[in-house]
Amino acid sequence: MQNEKDLFEMIKNMHPKSPNKEFIIATENKLRQKARSMKRKLMIKKVSAISSGVLFFAFAFSWLFLFSGKEVMTNALYNLGEESFSILDDNRKEKNPLVFIYHSHNTESFIPELNVKSANEAISDTKNVTLIGKELSRALKENNISTIHDDTDVAGILKERNLSFLDSYIVSREVLQDTLKDNKSIAMIFDIHRDFNDRKTTTINIEGKDFGRIVFVVSKTSDNYEANREFAMILHKRLEELYPGLSRGVVEKGVNPRNTYNQDVQKNSVLLEIGGVENTLEEAYRTTDILAEIIKETINEKES
Repeated sequence: MQNEKDLFEMIKNMHPKSPNKEFIIATENKLRQKARSMKRKLMIKKVSAISSGVLFFAFAFSWLFLFSGKEVMTNALYNLGEESFSILDDNRKEKNPLVFIYHSHNTESFIPELNVKSANEAISDTKNVTLIGKELSRALKENNISTIHDDTDVAGILKERNLSFLDSYIVSREVLQDTLKDNKSIAMIFDIHRDFNDRKTTTINIEGKDFGRIVFVVSKTSDNYEANREFAMILHKRLEELYPGLSRGVVEKGVNPRNTYNQDVQKNSVLLEIGGVENTLEEAYRTTDILAEIIKETINEKES
């Protein structure tokens, strides 16, 4: 609102009939900045693109009423129109998500990020693996893949219910089932964790930059074991082709684990360990950006 007031104040102080070139350029820049600002606010607050367009057109009409700046305003409105339709497209995609990301162990964190000394201390309510899930979600959406990222505080719910850490998958299962009930279009499910191993095991250097390595974990006792294993192998092989060593492979967990990591709920469900306790978030983020590309290729291949 303050920027808008400043803009109107600038308009009032200028000559109403023949604005100079500097004024036109300055005004155009202000309008473009306003359009970008409106787009960001729309995406964050999910405000209707139509109502925002009405506000902007009202402002545009006022400007045209005061000045003869039709060419500048027409270009600005055209650009805003393109952005508004893009926002509508994004909203439509989110109504039919293909990927669901969640975290059964949401407080798992990283020693370098917390300045602690041991792996057992690497637990945080804020700086944790949910940030990796958020980054993967962002990268997928940037690749035009509709995604839901859930950051439910599973650890907090365990405390509220007086449950143990071993019951984490019971709580996260509720989140998963509720999400699938409301979103029938979901085709891929990733439960993101970080590994407990040391940095030497969980890190690879690619072209001078360190990346957190990925492990694909599949439950052998799940009814969807074969489908989930095949899905994990596809992602692993694609990573190996493009970034050898970034994936540590597909790990199949025990004959009788305490649970199936919720992989029995739906096919194409995989537990991902991205990086380890001695990695940084930045190293994990680099990996998620690559993973998003691999997921996009997999989806495109299935659709073709």
